[in-house]
Amino acid sequence: LFSLVLRFLQKSLLDIQEENRQNHGNRLVQTQLMHDLLIAIKVSMMLVQKLQENIQGSLWKCQESFVWQSMCSLLKSSTDFLMDATLLQTVQTTSGLAVILFIKAMYEPVEELPSLVSDLLLGSMEHASVPAWFARNCGALCMGELPGSSLLFLCHGALAMLEWKNGSMGENGEKLLLDIVSVLLSLSSELKESSMATSLSRILAVWTSSAIAALASGSPALKIKLNGNSDIIGKLLEYIYTHWEHPLDAVRHQTKLIFKNLLQIHRATVAGSSEKSDPFFARLVKHLLSLEWHVKGKYASLGCLVDCVGTENILQLDRTIPIQILDVMNDQSLAPYASDLLETMFTNHRAHFTLSFQESTWIDKWHDIWVSPLVVILCEGNHDQTTYIIDYYLPKLLRCSPDSLTYMIRILQASADANLGSRCTRGALGALMACLRTARAHGHLELSNMMSSGLISTECIKQGLVHQHNQVCIDALGLLCETHRSTEIVSMEEMQLTQFFMMYNLSSQSPSVRQQICSLLRKLFCRIQESSQVLYKLEQNKTQQDLLESSTERHHSGILQQYKDFMSSVCDRLFEALFPGSSHPTRFSALSILGSIAEIFYIPKGQAQVFQLDQEIDSARVQTLIQCFASTFEEVKVLAFGLLMKLRDVAFNLQDSKTLALLFQAAMDLSTSTKPYDCVTASYLLNFLVHHKELQRICLGKWVEHSPQMDESTSVCPVEKNTLTVIKLLLVSVEEEILQAEKSLLQAAASFPMYGRVHCITGALQQLTFNNLTLVAEWKEMVARLVLMSYKLSAVVSPVVQSSSPEGLIPMDSDSESASRLQMILHEIQPQDTNDYFTQAKILKEHCKVESEKLTDHRPMESICREMRGKERQTCDVTAQMVLVCCWRSMKEVSLLLGTLCKLLPSQAACEPSEGLITVQQVKNIGDYFKHHLLQSRHRGAFELAYAGFVQLTGMLSRCSSESLCKMPERWLRSVLEEIKSCDPSSTLCATRRSAGIPFYIQ
Repeated sequence: LFSLVLRFLQKSLLDIQEENRQNHGNRLVQTQLMHDLLIAIKVSMMLVQKLQENIQGSLWKCQESFVWQSMCSLLKSSTDFLMDATLLQTVQTTSGLAVILFIKAMYEPVEELPSLVSDLLLGSMEHASVPAWFARNCGALCMGELPGSSLLFLCHGALAMLEWKNGSMGENGEKLLLDIVSVLLSLSSELKESSMATSLSRILAVWTSSAIAALASGSPALKIKLNGNSDIIGKLLEYIYTHWEHPLDAVRHQTKLIFKNLLQIHRATVAGSSEKSDPFFARLVKHLLSLEWHVKGKYASLGCLVDCVGTENILQLDRTIPIQILDVMNDQSLAPYASDLLETMFTNHRAHFTLSFQESTWIDKWHDIWVSPLVVILCEGNHDQTTYIIDYYLPKLLRCSPDSLTYMIRILQASADANLGSRCTRGALGALMACLRTARAHGHLELSNMMSSGLISTECIKQGLVHQHNQVCIDALGLLCETHRSTEIVSMEEMQLTQFFMMYNLSSQSPSVRQQICSLLRKLFCRIQESSQVLYKLEQNKTQQDLLESSTERHHSGILQQYKDFMSSVCDRLFEALFPGSSHPTRFSALSILGSIAEIFYIPKGQAQVFQLDQEIDSARVQTLIQCFASTFEEVKVLAFGLLMKLRDVAFNLQDSKTLALLFQAAMDLSTSTKPYDCVTASYLLNFLVHHKELQRICLGKWVEHSPQMDESTSVCPVEKNTLTVIKLLLVSVEEEILQAEKSLLQAAASFPMYGRVHCITGALQQLTFNNLTLVAEWKEMVARLVLMSYKLSAVVSPVVQSSSPEGLIPMDSDSESASRLQMILHEIQPQDTNDYFTQAKILKEHCKVESEKLTDHRPMESICREMRGKERQTCDVTAQMVLVCCWRSMKEVSLLLGTLCKLLPSQAACEPSEGLITVQQVKNIGDYFKHHLLQSRHRGAFELAYAGFVQLTGMLSRCSSESLCKMPERWLRSVLEEIKSCDPSSTLCATRRSAGIPFYIQ
């Protein structure tokens, strides 16, 4: 059976080798062949190892036997693979293992095997001295100097496949061990490629492990040659110093392992003598301490030496080492290395003191060395240094010595009153908060016990909560919110202190501080929610006897009531912070925290909940949230909208029909405001109102006629129905405004800038899911009208946007002199327009009717428009800048709308034209629109506006299953490249001095 399997493997290896040769250059096929080849080599090695174990004697070594012939063929194939540099490195590595294994199985006498391998590695093999079968099958290994990679993998094979324990190979084995390390060290200066360097470091680490095994039963001569003072160890140390900061993590890790094993090798050579006074170790320690602390390899090497000589012996050389290492920790790249070394040293030092002293008097000395420097730096160190020490070093110190926390608290509290810190330093109070927070987060502190025992006072924590250093405030809050158990009961003191914190810190000007506050409070709320669920389960599991015999029920219900009262007071404080005119930081913090509360205390059906945000909402608070839409900060609008959507059922129930109608009217008015941020407010307001089930009856019925199909269908989702109607209303309005803008862009910019309506349409489309629409026919019609409207609006504003320099600052034209200058500037850009705005400078004032009259003494034409507002007459100058803003924003919104249409409807567009909401022809027309603006615009800003929508279009096309649409970008690209190559004088491609749309288009 062995014979048959070996012959099969022999044939498989030859076939794979031939197939790989035939498929040279076909990477995909060759990769699969490499995988097959690797498996075949591994299986052959496994079988040969089993063969050695199960067949006694050497009868099978007869050269006429099938087994022998198969073994020779496997050896030859493995040699070929080892020498073939075109194969994957894993295949070569495994082949090196296989070659040594097969030689070991076949070569006799066994005692001469180490000498044979040494001759192979050193290149001193003589053909006359080897058997014929070896020369025939391994001839490539005997032909002078081997390639570096083959030599490396042969060394690996020798280390892995030969027996190094128990001295079974005798003196020849010891010589081979020394020859291998000599070869590896010589290769280290040749093999610089990353994968080879990694393999070399790994094989050197294997050698050190083999050397440790060999020394256990090695001869005195071997111990002398591997002593720390020997040349071999010296060269290995040079390799370590050269590679301990290698760019590759794997090399650095193996270098550390090599150094650690070198120390073990030396210990094995000097067994019985005092290690702590050993000259080799002493010399190494002094050398490492003489290096600069920015050398990263120094830390791991010193950590290894601590296990050999002990921390105390190292500190005798320099007592300031802990302080030096802590000073290095202001560099984040060095902080992890420094903290690991400190942990190794103080752990070893603590163990040394524990064994050396029977009493606990040593703890003060240990604190002076390892804890006191930490406390000083936490008080006075810079922000980065203290942060990295708290993150990397302090948790390890507390894990080693939890009792040291009490020592730190006493020291810091004693100086807290005198050293409160500043905006730049934490001071003793800040250091105390940091230590307490870290200790509690890692389970070393019970806050309630500390406060009840008087070790930590409430006033001290309050001082931290309102400290002028932001990080001290965050640490104090973290002390209250963070704990290692998510179901730990929140005490009354913690809730009161949290309320105290919220009174003063919601208006922080630092975004990072606000985010940390929201994150920490979220942890506290999660703790309240999870601990309350535990209390509810305990209540359910109690028996009637328990209820009669104990006061546990009252205790649990009391805690739950405290939770409810606390959360209610928190919500009161947050809604108070949203008063009209409150600052952006305050609103951001309050809305973020309210959003977390609404999310965390969501009520699944059938589950008891300690708090419900719905119950805290009234009509006034709904109005407060809606007023947040008027903020000029987008993130406030987003947070307010998200919170209202979570509370929409309650919010709508609290609003009467009159209020809803006023809100809808306000949204429609804001959508045509001349202030750009007003249209964003309108979009959020409309997106909120479309979720009201009765919006059709209350508001929309006054604006748009009902569709019979929409009225009759009861299965239509109210959101879909409302969204469609709102978009229809906005579309009708913008279509009318486009007609007026065609007559006068000036009047459009002053009274009804169109971009606001388009922005609201885009926002409505983006929040609607198009996967399960009911009113498909209506949506098809709507999409077609939206596309057509976009083209018309673009045609109206593009003359301004595509003019040569519309972005230049145009003087205010509120007087005749500046109007004269304006006339000269406008004369230069002169796009085609149906009105005379660009041929004559104007002064426009708001009114429902535009009257023109000539100014006296030949001044430019003046257009006057007045609007009556109550009893007062208010005038507003309209400049060319306002027209430019109107046109540019309109072009931007058109681009985003077209891109949104394509982005929202990829699956429908991938279907047949008759089934989708948008047809193939419409998509092609949209692509042609973007192509026109990207390739023919003269100004960078113009095609940047189109670029955003074009990216959305091409993204949809690339995912589309329709072949005609999927290949459309490819056709566009070929077309523009051919036009660039043609150098046709009639080409409409445009290149400006700053750039052009062509790079955007191709990108």
